[in-house]
Amino acid sequence: MERDLHNNHDSGARVAAVIVAAGRGERAGQSAEGPKQYRSIGGRPVIAHTLDTFLSHPRISDVVVAIHADDEDLFRAAAPAAPNLRAVRGGASRQDSVRLALQALEEAGPDIVLIHDAVRPFADHGLIGRVIAAADEGLGALPALAVADTLKRGANGLVKGTVSRDGLFAAQTPQGFPFRPILEAHRKAAAEGRSDFTDDAAIAEWAGLPVRLVEGSPDNVKLTWARDIALADQRMQLMSTTFPDVRTGNGYDVHRFGEGNHVTLCGVKIPFDKGLSGHSDADVGLHALTDALLATKGLGDIGTHFPPSDPQWKGAPSRIFVEHAAKLVREHGGRIANVDVTLICEAPKVGPYRAAMTAALTEMLGISGDRVSIKATTNEKLGFLGRGEGIAAIATATVVYPGSLPE
Repeated sequence: MERDLHNNHDSGARVAAVIVAAGRGERAGQSAEGPKQYRSIGGRPVIAHTLDTFLSHPRISDVVVAIHADDEDLFRAAAPAAPNLRAVRGGASRQDSVRLALQALEEAGPDIVLIHDAVRPFADHGLIGRVIAAADEGLGALPALAVADTLKRGANGLVKGTVSRDGLFAAQTPQGFPFRPILEAHRKAAAEGRSDFTDDAAIAEWAGLPVRLVEGSPDNVKLTWARDIALADQRMQLMSTTFPDVRTGNGYDVHRFGEGNHVTLCGVKIPFDKGLSGHSDADVGLHALTDALLATKGLGDIGTHFPPSDPQWKGAPSRIFVEHAAKLVREHGGRIANVDVTLICEAPKVGPYRAAMTAALTEMLGISGDRVSIKATTNEKLGFLGRGEGIAAIATATVVYPGSLPE
């Protein structure tokens, strides 16, 4: 389910989001608050939490919400004030609502569009980043989780057989697509009277647009029943009243100079009259960061997972190590709150490349740029670093894990 870790795609595409919020939510029962997307969890409407996540993501430029004609007052009361947020009236079905919202984005002309259910308020920036990264390669992107439960086929109240779980995944949103192909696919489906698709990935598949699986999130639940809303409210309340399990990991690495015409630091090649000798591409910044991420869950160090004695890692891009560590953090339920890397060297100058390094780490980790800090300092001509014999790096990672601190 992971994308090709060696693929270094363009991350400058313009991204928009469609939030589908026109449903009536009948399975959740009736409430004076209105349909389930307007029910209160953690003291705010469900849709407000969802919109906050998308509006605060640094890659998303426009957000269009498809709402029911009867819900305009509810939406105005629930939606945060934002210049890049607007609502359009949805249609008779979810499929119609998505098409109308996509058409509303046509003039803006984004490169990529994410389509998300308003009643999934626990989607996070990491998940959104993974979907954008996959869709940025010209494919559809479907966040999904491998099916863990045993599946049975039944009829008339009796079990008729067991269904193999091999190759089965539970689909989530946001689903990401190149904008123009998914808009045309929706228009084609409407023109041909096809209204039986259960999600946008199914429409993409029908239209011949390949869809890639990306890692979903177990927290990204859809609120369908009244019990789901009650549990979501409890979760929001708990998140605001308990001590979060915040963990900090540190990493340190150093590599000596050798022959070469560039050094790679924090995923960026910098022209230089020397190279760095060591494990993989000797990216000292990413090696230290890998150790820091692993340390937040006691998962060993970079040598545990990628032994330097293994020839397959010779010359390998160190982003592989960082993305592996970030994946392990997510598999343990962790959310990366902040990373900080300090590079220590007399040369080369790091300042001109800091923005590119920040962008590279943002992509690798699926977090926003304001959660990435990259600094550089000299060793004041002291010691082996001061003599210009190599480069060192110190990294710190802060990760929030599920649960709370023990008493």
